[in-house]
Amino acid sequence: MSLAVEQPVTNADRTFFQLRKDIVEGLIPAGSKLSETELSTKYAVSRAVIREAISRLMSCHLVERRANVGARVVALSPEGLVELYQVREALEGMAARLAAKNMSEQQVQDLQALLDSHFDKVKTGETYYQEAGDVDFHYRIILGSNNQHLIAVLVDGLYHLVRMYRVQLGMAGPRVTTAFDEHRNIAQAIANRDEELAEMLMRRHILYSKNNIENKLRHLSP
Repeated sequence: MSLAVEQPVTNADRTFFQLRKDIVEGLIPAGSKLSETELSTKYAVSRAVIREAISRLMSCHLVERRANVGARVVALSPEGLVELYQVREALEGMAARLAAKNMSEQQVQDLQALLDSHFDKVKTGETYYQEAGDVDFHYRIILGSNNQHLIAVLVDGLYHLVRMYRVQLGMAGPRVTTAFDEHRNIAQAIANRDEELAEMLMRRHILYSKNNIENKLRHLSP
Protein backbone atom coordinates (compact mmCIF):
# COMPACT_ATOMS: atom_id res chain seq x y z
CA MET A 1 0.00 0.00 0.00
CA SER A 2 1.29 3.44 -0.86
CA LEU A 3 1.77 5.90 1.98
CA ALA A 4 0.02 8.96 0.64
CA VAL A 5 -0.51 12.03 2.76
CA GLU A 6 -4.01 13.46 2.31
CA GLN A 7 -4.10 16.16 -0.31
CA PRO A 8 -6.73 18.89 -0.15
CA VAL A 9 -8.99 18.79 -3.18
CA THR A 10 -11.46 21.56 -2.44
CA ASN A 11 -11.59 24.72 -0.38
CA ALA A 12 -13.64 22.74 2.16
CA ASP A 13 -10.87 20.12 2.37
CA ARG A 14 -8.22 22.78 2.94
CA THR A 15 -10.27 24.37 5.70
CA PHE A 16 -10.95 21.01 7.35
CA PHE A 17 -7.26 20.02 7.28
CA GLN A 18 -6.18 23.39 8.70
CA LEU A 19 -8.79 23.33 11.45
CA ARG A 20 -7.86 19.76 12.32
CA LYS A 21 -4.17 20.66 12.49
CA ASP A 22 -4.84 23.73 14.64
CA ILE A 23 -6.93 21.67 17.08
CA VAL A 24 -4.41 18.81 17.28
CA GLU A 25 -1.55 21.25 17.93
CA GLY A 26 -3.50 23.27 20.50
CA LEU A 27 -3.73 26.51 18.51
CA ILE A 28 -7.47 26.12 19.05
CA PRO A 29 -7.51 25.08 22.72
CA ALA A 30 -9.03 21.84 23.97
CA GLY A 31 -12.49 22.42 25.40
CA SER A 32 -13.02 25.73 23.59
CA LYS A 33 -16.30 26.66 21.92
CA LEU A 34 -16.34 26.90 18.12
CA SER A 35 -18.14 29.86 16.59
CA GLU A 36 -19.00 29.47 12.91
CA THR A 37 -18.98 33.26 12.49
CA GLU A 38 -15.56 33.74 14.09
CA LEU A 39 -14.02 30.79 12.29
CA SER A 40 -15.37 31.88 8.91
CA THR A 41 -13.67 35.25 9.43
CA LYS A 42 -10.43 33.72 10.70
CA TYR A 43 -10.10 31.21 7.85
CA ALA A 44 -11.65 33.50 5.20
CA VAL A 45 -14.32 31.02 4.10
CA SER A 46 -18.09 30.85 4.25
CA ARG A 47 -20.01 29.63 7.28
CA ALA A 48 -21.21 26.68 5.17
CA VAL A 49 -17.59 25.58 4.70
CA ILE A 50 -16.96 25.90 8.45
CA ARG A 51 -20.15 23.96 9.18
CA GLU A 52 -18.98 21.12 6.92
CA ALA A 53 -15.52 21.12 8.54
CA ILE A 54 -17.02 20.94 12.03
CA SER A 55 -19.17 17.99 10.96
CA ARG A 56 -16.07 16.17 9.66
CA LEU A 57 -14.18 17.01 12.86
CA MET A 58 -16.98 15.40 14.85
CA SER A 59 -16.55 12.17 12.86
CA CYS A 60 -12.88 11.98 13.89
CA HIS A 61 -13.76 12.71 17.54
CA LEU A 62 -12.02 16.10 17.79
CA VAL A 63 -15.23 18.10 18.17
CA GLU A 64 -18.46 17.36 20.02
CA ARG A 65 -21.81 19.09 19.74
CA ARG A 66 -24.11 19.42 22.74
CA ALA A 67 -27.63 20.73 23.03
CA ASN A 68 -27.78 24.37 24.16
CA VAL A 69 -23.98 24.59 24.01
CA GLY A 70 -23.07 24.08 20.37
CA ALA A 71 -19.82 22.71 18.98
CA ARG A 72 -16.77 22.46 21.22
CA VAL A 73 -13.30 21.05 20.84
CA VAL A 74 -13.04 17.92 22.98
CA ALA A 75 -11.41 18.33 26.36
CA LEU A 76 -8.28 16.36 27.22
CA SER A 77 -9.03 14.45 30.39
CA PRO A 78 -7.46 11.53 32.31
CA GLU A 79 -10.68 9.55 31.88
CA GLY A 80 -10.85 10.19 28.14
CA LEU A 81 -7.18 9.30 27.79
CA VAL A 82 -7.58 5.96 29.57
CA GLU A 83 -10.54 4.93 27.42
CA LEU A 84 -8.86 6.02 24.18
CA TYR A 85 -5.54 4.32 24.99
CA GLN A 86 -7.23 1.07 26.02
CA VAL A 87 -8.64 0.86 22.49
CA ARG A 88 -5.40 2.11 20.96
CA GLU A 89 -3.29 -0.47 22.82
CA ALA A 90 -5.41 -3.35 21.53
CA LEU A 91 -5.76 -2.14 17.94
CA GLU A 92 -2.22 -0.85 17.38
CA GLY A 93 -0.89 -4.00 19.00
CA MET A 94 -2.83 -5.92 16.37
CA ALA A 95 -1.52 -3.57 13.67
CA ALA A 96 2.07 -4.26 14.72
CA ARG A 97 1.44 -8.01 14.66
CA LEU A 98 -0.03 -7.78 11.15
CA ALA A 99 2.73 -5.43 10.00
CA ALA A 100 5.34 -8.03 11.00
CA LYS A 101 3.51 -10.46 8.77
CA ASN A 102 2.46 -8.25 5.87
CA MET A 103 4.93 -5.40 5.42
CA SER A 104 7.09 -5.69 2.31
CA GLU A 105 10.87 -5.64 2.68
CA GLN A 106 10.86 -2.14 1.18
CA GLN A 107 8.31 -0.93 3.73
CA VAL A 108 10.42 -2.37 6.55
CA GLN A 109 13.53 -0.63 5.21
CA ASP A 110 11.61 2.63 4.85
CA LEU A 111 10.37 2.32 8.46
CA GLN A 112 13.93 1.91 9.73
CA ALA A 113 15.12 4.80 7.55
CA LEU A 114 12.35 6.94 9.05
CA LEU A 115 13.65 6.21 12.54
CA ASP A 116 17.18 7.08 11.41
CA SER A 117 15.85 10.49 10.33
CA HIS A 118 14.16 10.93 13.74
CA PHE A 119 17.36 10.12 15.64
CA ASP A 120 18.95 13.53 15.03
CA LYS A 121 16.09 15.22 16.91
CA VAL A 122 16.12 12.69 19.73
CA LYS A 123 19.86 12.81 20.44
CA THR A 124 19.74 16.60 20.85
CA GLY A 125 16.88 16.30 23.34
CA GLU A 126 14.34 18.04 21.13
CA THR A 127 10.64 17.36 21.43
CA TYR A 128 9.90 14.12 19.57
CA TYR A 129 7.28 15.67 17.31
CA GLN A 130 6.08 13.79 14.27
CA GLU A 131 3.90 15.38 11.62
CA ALA A 132 0.80 13.47 10.62
CA GLY A 133 1.02 10.91 7.86
CA ASP A 134 4.10 9.37 6.26
CA VAL A 135 6.59 10.76 8.79
CA ASP A 136 4.71 9.32 11.76
CA PHE A 137 6.05 5.93 12.89
CA HIS A 138 2.63 4.74 14.11
CA TYR A 139 0.89 5.74 10.89
CA ARG A 140 3.32 3.66 8.85
CA ILE A 141 2.74 0.58 10.96
CA ILE A 142 -1.04 0.98 10.81
CA LEU A 143 -0.93 1.13 7.01
CA GLY A 144 1.60 -1.71 6.98
CA SER A 145 -0.98 -3.97 8.62
CA ASN A 146 -2.75 -4.17 5.24
CA ASN A 147 -6.07 -4.62 7.07
CA GLN A 148 -8.52 -2.12 5.62
CA HIS A 149 -10.99 -2.28 8.52
CA LEU A 150 -8.23 -1.70 11.05
CA ILE A 151 -6.84 1.18 9.00
CA ALA A 152 -10.28 2.76 8.77
CA VAL A 153 -10.88 2.56 12.53
CA LEU A 154 -7.44 3.85 13.50
CA VAL A 155 -6.73 6.44 10.80
CA ASP A 156 -10.21 7.77 10.09
CA GLY A 157 -11.64 7.32 13.57
CA LEU A 158 -8.99 7.68 16.28
CA TYR A 159 -5.69 8.81 14.78
CA HIS A 160 -6.03 12.57 15.16
CA LEU A 161 -7.51 12.41 18.66
CA VAL A 162 -4.55 10.24 19.68
CA ARG A 163 -2.25 12.80 18.05
CA MET A 164 -3.94 15.58 20.02
CA TYR A 165 -2.94 13.92 23.29
CA ARG A 166 0.53 13.03 21.99
CA VAL A 167 1.35 16.44 20.52
CA GLN A 168 0.05 18.54 23.41
CA LEU A 169 1.16 16.37 26.32
CA GLY A 170 3.37 13.47 25.39
CA MET A 171 6.36 14.46 23.28
CA ALA A 172 8.83 16.16 25.57
CA GLY A 173 11.09 15.43 28.54
CA PRO A 174 12.76 12.11 29.43
CA ARG A 175 10.01 10.22 27.59
CA VAL A 176 11.53 11.36 24.26
CA THR A 177 14.52 9.02 24.46
CA THR A 178 12.67 6.03 25.85
CA ALA A 179 9.84 6.36 23.30
CA PHE A 180 12.38 6.44 20.48
CA ASP A 181 14.13 3.33 21.82
CA GLU A 182 10.76 1.57 22.02
CA HIS A 183 10.10 2.50 18.39
CA ARG A 184 13.47 1.00 17.44
CA ASN A 185 12.65 -2.27 19.20
CA ILE A 186 9.23 -2.50 17.56
CA ALA A 187 10.74 -1.87 14.13
CA GLN A 188 13.34 -4.59 14.76
CA ALA A 189 10.66 -7.10 15.78
CA ILE A 190 8.77 -6.28 12.57
CA ALA A 191 11.95 -6.66 10.52
CA ASN A 192 12.53 -10.06 12.18
CA ARG A 193 8.93 -11.04 11.32
CA ASP A 194 8.32 -11.77 15.00
CA GLU A 195 4.59 -11.11 15.12
CA GLU A 196 4.09 -11.92 18.80
CA LEU A 197 6.98 -9.76 19.97
CA ALA A 198 5.95 -6.86 17.73
CA GLU A 199 2.46 -6.88 19.26
CA MET A 200 3.74 -7.16 22.81
CA LEU A 201 6.25 -4.32 22.37
CA MET A 202 3.67 -2.05 20.76
CA ARG A 203 1.13 -2.68 23.51
CA ARG A 204 3.76 -1.99 26.18
CA HIS A 205 4.90 1.16 24.34
CA ILE A 206 1.37 2.56 24.24
CA LEU A 207 0.81 1.69 27.90
CA TYR A 208 3.99 3.59 28.87
CA SER A 209 2.88 6.55 26.74
CA LYS A 210 -0.54 6.52 28.38
CA ASN A 211 1.04 6.52 31.86
CA ASN A 212 3.29 9.45 30.89
CA ILE A 213 0.44 11.56 29.51
CA GLU A 214 -1.88 10.63 32.37
CA ASN A 215 0.68 11.86 34.90
CA LYS A 216 0.93 15.21 33.07
CA LEU A 217 -2.85 15.55 32.90
CA ARG A 218 -3.31 14.86 36.59
CA HIS A 219 -0.70 17.49 37.45
CA LEU A 220 -2.54 20.00 35.27
CA SER A 221 -5.89 19.26 36.90
CA PRO A 222 -7.02 21.84 39.51
